[in-house]
Amino acid sequence: MSPSATVLDEGVKSALKLGLFSYPVLQAADVLVYRATHVPVGDDQRQHLEFARECANGFNSIYGKLLVPPTTLTSPDLRIMSLQDPSQKMSKSHKSHWSRILITDEPEEIRKKIMSAVTDSDNFVSYDPVARPGVSNLLQLLAYFDEDNRTPEKLALALSGENVSLGGLKQRVSESIIEGLGGIRDRYLRLLTEGDGKFIDHVASEGAKKARLRAAETMDLVRQAVGL
Repeated sequence: MSPSATVLDEGVKSALKLGLFSYPVLQAADVLVYRATHVPVGDDQRQHLEFARECANGFNSIYGKLLVPPTTLTSPDLRIMSLQDPSQKMSKSHKSHWSRILITDEPEEIRKKIMSAVTDSDNFVSYDPVARPGVSNLLQLLAYFDEDNRTPEKLALALSGENVSLGGLKQRVSESIIEGLGGIRDRYLRLLTEGDGKFIDHVASEGAKKARLRAAETMDLVRQAVGL
């Protein structure tokens, strides 16, 4: 039987790619070879980094403390939800570009996407992720950019006290995001064209040199430890 497939009890062959099993190992190797101390990941990647820690601890228990068990860094804001389907995570791979905000979007693009975001027919502001996921999602977005660090619940109370409509909420969310992301698109475009477009290539090349050197140091230590 091929290593990329397996046979179910019913006798039906189901293709299972080797990557399903090898990906966590390869990811662990990518982290451990550079002896990274801290790794920022999404919450859904936490288990993969824990596997990397187990690999490092297992190796160290046999050959000495050569590998670094990395510490997981996760954002307190776990997920930003889709503008068109607030039950799903905002994703760049979603088929609708209206579902997401890109940091390179122009202000008018951001405004149009927020104004077209899914809400409901009740034209008032309240925070209820279960009953009003679309409105609550907008309040959460507003909270991310709030200068006073207010929670979505507190923002909902404040806006409700001002009798702000859903249209007014969308306008405030739009302006907050536009202001919060102000200048990022301009800097992005400037970096792409800096040095006749060679700046990014230069940074990538220098980073690759440092990465190869770091990896080579780790592999020398590993080969010596295991006797290769």
